[in-house]
Amino acid sequence: MGLAKTEMFTDLQNEIALFAKVFGHPARVAILQQLFKIDACYCGDLVNEIGLAQPTISQHLKELKHLGLIKGNVEGTSVCYCINAENWTKMKETMLLFLHQDITNKKDCC
Repeated sequence: MGLAKTEMFTDLQNEIALFAKVFGHPARVAILQQLFKIDACYCGDLVNEIGLAQPTISQHLKELKHLGLIKGNVEGTSVCYCINAENWTKMKETMLLFLHQDITNKKDCC
């Protein structure tokens, strides 16, 4: 497998690709939806809510946390997670700029 060669691309292009990766797996989407539904720090068992194995949930949580879209803190023997509102807003702004691009050439050129 080749290298991603991310250094060939702009910081913005790399950032958009990383944010898009979040939505590339339905488990991450489900985790985010659960955290939005709760609208507070969630200290419950996401395994029961999502229906996947603990190691799988942990891996997706790690990815979401690495991208800064969720925060987690230890409370006793459990880790509580919530949406990182500041980073979520930044991600939305970045993705909307990208997604709001429109084709200005109305001719069918291909």
